[in-house]
Amino acid sequence: MDLQDLKKKFIKDELQITEDYGKIFAFIDFSNVNKWFQNDNQDWENKLLALDEKLSIDLEKLKLFVDIFSERARIYYGENPKNQKSLSFTYVMRKVFGKRDVMTKDIQKIRHYFETGEHIPDKYVETDADGKKFIEIRKSNFDVEISVDALRMLEHYDTFCIFSGDADFVYLNNYLKRKGKKVIIVKGGYILTKFRESADLVVNAQNIKKHIAKVEKQKPD
Repeated sequence: MDLQDLKKKFIKDELQITEDYGKIFAFIDFSNVNKWFQNDNQDWENKLLALDEKLSIDLEKLKLFVDIFSERARIYYGENPKNQKSLSFTYVMRKVFGKRDVMTKDIQKIRHYFETGEHIPDKYVETDADGKKFIEIRKSNFDVEISVDALRMLEHYDTFCIFSGDADFVYLNNYLKRKGKKVIIVKGGYILTKFRESADLVVNAQNIKKHIAKVEKQKPD
C-alpha cells in the first residue's frame, strides 16, 4: 500500500466508511455546503481567525476529499447569469469537477419586505413602486434535480451520499433505503431528527473542515 492509499484508508476509517458501503455516489448541494463555515471564527486547527479573515469552501480540496470515498461526485450550483463573478465560479467548478457533473440553474430572487426599524445596511435595501422597502434574497433549490439524478443512477451505486443538511431529502433517503441502498449524510450544523434517522451514517462538517476549507481575506463592506 503506497502513501496515497494509506491516506485514503486513514480518512475512510476516520469517517467510519467501511467496505459495507460499496460503491458510493456523492451529490453536493453547494448552496447548502457553501454556508457551512460562514459563522466560524476558528480554522481546522482551532486557530482564531483574524478580523479580516473567513473560512470558505475550497473546490479543489472538496473534490479531492470526495474522491477518497466516492466513485462519482455531482455538484449543484445556482448561478447568477448577470454576474461575471458567478459565471467565472461556474467555469472553475467545471474545471475541477468536470462539465458533466456540474449542474447549474439561475438563482431565484425573492423579495423580503421588512418593518421600519429593522437594522439592515442601506446598501441591501431597495424600494418598490409603492414605496415599500425590501431586500432581495437569492435562493437556489436543487431538491428535485438531485432526487431525479439519484433515481436515474440508482442501479450504478450502493450508497447515496448527500452533502446537505436539508430535511427535504428525508423522503428520498427513506425510499433509497427501501430499495436496499445505504445513505450517508454530510451536514453542517443542526439537522432534524427525522433527517438524521434516514441515514446509515452522518458526518459532521466540522470534523472534515481541514479537508474542504480554506482561509481567505474578507472584502470590506
